[in-house]
Amino acid sequence: MSTPTATRLHAADASVTVLSNTASVTDWSRRYFGSWWNAFEVPAESICTGPLVIADVDSSAYVDLAELVDDRPHQEVTYAKAKTLLARDGAGTITAVSPDEGLAYRSEPETGRLTIAGRAAEPVALAAARIARELIRATLLREGWTLLHSSAVVRDGKALLTFGSKGAGKTTTALLLASKGFELLANDRVFVRPNGDELQVLPWPSAAAIGLGLLDALGLYDVVRDRLKSGEQLHPTQHQDVTDSLLAGRREPLWEPGGKREKKVQVFPDQFATWFGMQLTTGGRAAGLLFPRIDPAAVPALTDGDRALGEDDFMSGATEDRYPDIFGLAQGIDGGGNELARATVAERLAHLPHHQVVLGHDTAANADFLAKLAGAL
Repeated sequence: MSTPTATRLHAADASVTVLSNTASVTDWSRRYFGSWWNAFEVPAESICTGPLVIADVDSSAYVDLAELVDDRPHQEVTYAKAKTLLARDGAGTITAVSPDEGLAYRSEPETGRLTIAGRAAEPVALAAARIARELIRATLLREGWTLLHSSAVVRDGKALLTFGSKGAGKTTTALLLASKGFELLANDRVFVRPNGDELQVLPWPSAAAIGLGLLDALGLYDVVRDRLKSGEQLHPTQHQDVTDSLLAGRREPLWEPGGKREKKVQVFPDQFATWFGMQLTTGGRAAGLLFPRIDPAAVPALTDGDRALGEDDFMSGATEDRYPDIFGLAQGIDGGGNELARATVAERLAHLPHHQVVLGHDTAANADFLAKLAGAL
């Protein structure tokens, strides 16, 4: 029998432990979260309290949980893009199975303990990291944090937050500034909470989605292609079409059927440092807001307007449809934080410098313009 291993994750005052009979599962969480949260190995035998994810590669345990779901009244939902059968008992325990992924779950929301059993290591590792992150989020939201739909970079402890709808340039702005020596805090979401007179900012660790065109414009396309050709891998959620295009040297964007959503490169957090030479950081204090838009023919510049934070700039339950809270981890808290916390953060952010900018397709000019603007905060 394999010796259990454990990884503990910390973000502010929140913590969760991932325990597994397979070292690659806990290694995955340590790698995935270590760049932006505090993630470290702990002795498995020392775990006795606190939120816990038990994630084992165990076909027998998977079958037992799957049969338990089959034997009870259950409903079909979609979770992580997979068909999932869900059952609840009178004590509040939630049992679920995703047959196509070979994963089964048992959640005890009152104790903060969730068990995952699966047939293969990689799906178990992905599920364990996803659940651990949701447990951290639930704790942070209960402690007054809010979750914003924003990228962020930091210099000298001051965080610049970038907002906008999909395609507006949040990721572009963050990566351009990171290429100029700013520390990358987040590519898509941040936690924010008042701390005295300041607004403290924490990252939301996730794989970064970067389009092939943007990757090429940033001068990173060949870096990624060379790494793939040498046998290294990007995040497994990346579509095989993207990997094939990279290996073949094709640089034009790839689109899902219907042409509304681009298939993008999925970069592990630590690959920003190891592949791209960018610095990552674990926190900062909010100092300014950017609202970019992309116009291919434009010269980068400030633009007129009165864009301010709106409801869509806060994450919420409605925006978390890929990972609905089927396991009761949030215990009723909205995915972006409670109303008072959101209102307080919005009011504080409203008093920080706001800049609306237009960016063109001259990457060097964009980077120079943004670095000068950000450096003035």
